[in-house]
Amino acid sequence: MNVIGVVCEYNPFHRGHLLHLERCRAALEGESAVLCVLSGDYVQRGEAAVYDKFTRAEAACRSGADLVIELPLPWAISSAEGFARGAVGLLGALGATHLGFGSETGETGPLLELAQALREPETMEEIRALMAREENLSFAPARERVLREQLGEKAGLLRNPNDILAVEYLKAAAEQKLSLRPLAIQREGAGHDEATAGQGPCSASQLRRRIRAGESTEGEIPAAAEAVYVRARAEGRELKDPAMLEIAVLSRLRMLEREAFERLPDGGEGLGLRLWKAVQEERSLEEIAQAAKSKRYALARLRRMCLAAALGLERESAKGLPPYARVLAFNERGRELLRDLDGSEIPLLTKPAQVRQLGERAERVFRLGAGAHDLYGLGLPAREKPGEDWRRGPVRITEN
Repeated sequence: MNVIGVVCEYNPFHRGHLLHLERCRAALEGESAVLCVLSGDYVQRGEAAVYDKFTRAEAACRSGADLVIELPLPWAISSAEGFARGAVGLLGALGATHLGFGSETGETGPLLELAQALREPETMEEIRALMAREENLSFAPARERVLREQLGEKAGLLRNPNDILAVEYLKAAAEQKLSLRPLAIQREGAGHDEATAGQGPCSASQLRRRIRAGESTEGEIPAAAEAVYVRARAEGRELKDPAMLEIAVLSRLRMLEREAFERLPDGGEGLGLRLWKAVQEERSLEEIAQAAKSKRYALARLRRMCLAAALGLERESAKGLPPYARVLAFNERGRELLRDLDGSEIPLLTKPAQVRQLGERAERVFRLGAGAHDLYGLGLPAREKPGEDWRRGPVRITEN
């Protein structure tokens, strides 16, 4: 059976995601299972998700996915490279045969060329040399300029958010020597994180804005997923306003010593010190990010660093691959897939307590995620008791 691996956040799951899964299956002959690696309670842009990881995993499994695994916190809020390395590594270790991803271009060939070029040591040396010559030049434009000299107009694809991630996924698969066959699916509708509506499905950022404003999302979220979100909302488990967490995050940041910022992921080149100084002077998370920002350092990077500092992450937290695969949700086909995965390359967690048998590193990673889940719960209308992540098992979906 084909196993289509998908890296996702589903924040929230919408009809564009449903279309993507349907087209992945349609591209292959025979029966296919969909294995998703899902960011936890916080997403790669450096903010809390609108619904917790269990709610989003259940919505996905009721809407086309079969088995949903968590991407642990250190990789979920890492750079695009670290995010891709952890997620694609999990898919490879769990036996995915294909890698399905959305793409603005929808063509695998150019993306593979870009990924291969970025794997060449000479390319990275040229990018670093260019950045050294031009002090205010950030990595993304430096990367595009170098690749434009090598590959011409294809380098322009690295301005597209989904194509950027696709290149990182393909790089990660090649570096780990994974036999994942790529499935590039043409993206339709509003672009990733675009705030304005266009033809086709809304983007997740548009839907988050509607949710937070109390506006209707009718027709944009599949009925099965919407039912899960309606229940979560009724139970006080919808994070309508991420600012609900801001005081907790700020209080944590203000208590940290300068050295903690210097040990952060991406905290080198004096950026950790720059961020620490901003924390001492500014009143809000956005003001901190803006104060620490420069032409070289993007806001998303600063937001991730603030969150990483508050949640206790350090430079080595996302080194290598995740030490386990935690199951968040599965349906009947997912149950069959789990049986096939018994004895897989990476330990599967269906009960939180199992992590205590996997060694110090695995337990440390789990504790980081559990602490992050506790913080997330403080922003919900129905505040959870501490330690909830240690008590939650996967969501089992038995009905058709």
